[in-house]
Amino acid sequence: MKFTLKIMGTASAMPISDRNPSAQVLCAEGRFFLVDCGEGTQQQLRRAGVSFLKIEAVFISHIHGDHVFGLFGLLSSMAMYGRSSDLFVYGPQALGSLLKFHESFFGEGMGFKAVFRPVKCTSPELVHTSRHLTVSAFPLNHKIECYGYRFDGIASERHPVPPSYAYCSDTAPMPELAGWLSGVNTLYHEATYPVELSMKAEQHHHSTTADAARCALDAGVSRLLIGHYSSRVKDFDAFVRECREIFPATVAAQDGDVFEI
Repeated sequence: MKFTLKIMGTASAMPISDRNPSAQVLCAEGRFFLVDCGEGTQQQLRRAGVSFLKIEAVFISHIHGDHVFGLFGLLSSMAMYGRSSDLFVYGPQALGSLLKFHESFFGEGMGFKAVFRPVKCTSPELVHTSRHLTVSAFPLNHKIECYGYRFDGIASERHPVPPSYAYCSDTAPMPELAGWLSGVNTLYHEATYPVELSMKAEQHHHSTTADAARCALDAGVSRLLIGHYSSRVKDFDAFVRECREIFPATVAAQDGDVFEI
């Protein structure tokens, strides 16, 4: 078994002409798991060949617009495609109110339910179990309630050492995080700012390149993917260069990239 990660968007809050807001799809044995859903995600899903009907669950880190605005259009499109199976949606409690609002105005005729499962934890907690993987949520350090997600393959006789992947969205550094990510094959960690803008990162509860790289190093992960790039920065090479000074196995994710885990 392997995980296939498809990057839908790597931008941060401000619109950028050649980057979409945060969204990723993890594929495990033909089932898809959507992580965050910024504006335009459904168009990116179409480009990536991801079936709207095969998305089993959606995991939302927090309800800032660049991580959730695309969800409501996606739900409507799923209905038009004739989806009949329930869709599990995980995220902070406040997301439930938004889903109820969408259902009250646009839910008529939908042949499936968006089953909301609120996430509330102060340390890693199992939130979803599928045939081939488990998903745990863990808190992050952002301006509002925010969670990361860890995907662990289920060991079997055929696959005794299953893959693992973790997604750390918007977060300032926090001492517990590396321990929660220990041993992950591939870690995605936001690196919104280069080191020279560390004061901006602190002000907005984000991470710099160095913060992301140190977390990967302390967690002992095999590979670091970075994204959620600030629109302020024009020298894009600075992101990956600064990370590799601390953690050489760093890749700067781009919209449309595909990674095998």
